[in-house]
Amino acid sequence: MAMTVPQVFDKRRCELGEGPLWHPERGQLFWFDILGKRLLSRDETGARQWQFDEHVSAAGWIDRDSLLIASQTALFAFEIETGARSDIVPLEANNPVTRSNDGRADPFGGFWIGTMGKAAEPGAGAIYRFFEGKVERLFAGITISNAICFAPDGRTAYFADTVERRIQRQKLDDAGWPEGAPKVFVDLSRDGLNPDGAVVDAEGCLWNAQWGASRIARYAPDGVFLSAISIPARQTSCPAFGGAELKTLFATSAAEGIDAPADGDGLTFSADTGITGQAEHRVKV
Repeated sequence: MAMTVPQVFDKRRCELGEGPLWHPERGQLFWFDILGKRLLSRDETGARQWQFDEHVSAAGWIDRDSLLIASQTALFAFEIETGARSDIVPLEANNPVTRSNDGRADPFGGFWIGTMGKAAEPGAGAIYRFFEGKVERLFAGITISNAICFAPDGRTAYFADTVERRIQRQKLDDAGWPEGAPKVFVDLSRDGLNPDGAVVDAEGCLWNAQWGASRIARYAPDGVFLSAISIPARQTSCPAFGGAELKTLFATSAAEGIDAPADGDGLTFSADTGITGQAEHRVKV
């Protein structure tokens, strides 16, 4: 694949960069520093940032001017220009142990969101789906929810519990709900790799950021490893496709737990891939 060397997209160091989202109507990337409790972006005016009083981790787009944001207590609508927040539904609001983590809009207008213990307490988290105004738990006993993404056919979802080192494939019914039990898509345990955030391109191939390995790996729809790109950050956390033709791969990273961060640790990167991604789905609220 014809890919350029990853370049720094944004120099602001994130303690835990996560949840990159390319807003297709605005042509703008948004991402989070979960531990810094902030949403970041860049537009024609330069760097932008919004500070919160709780952990925020993932987003979907509602319309041109608003996002659905997942926090440690709720899913809420966020007005980009005014910073106004309007809570939609609670998310483990009465559980002080957990916070939100990885999430993504599904092809049906729903939003899948994972939670986890703030100190990665074993089995403290879960994966939920927000759909038609309600939140329903899909999978329980999750330690570190990650890799939530969807195939172009609209009938396949992926997710991972990072500590298990396996990416799961889940069949969906015609309303986007899980049908049957998940099956292992890729087992990374033998290679000692840790699956973090993931995204699926227009060809149905899954791109997975692998925490601690300084890379994003691409897997065919049958789970066969195809290639990997090196990211100049030790803890690459999540990819997203964007740019005018959806051929730019963005990647967040984290400086969390690194005593002496190198130049790239915690920064956000971009690379031209020559491969087309999927436009992020709109969330219906």
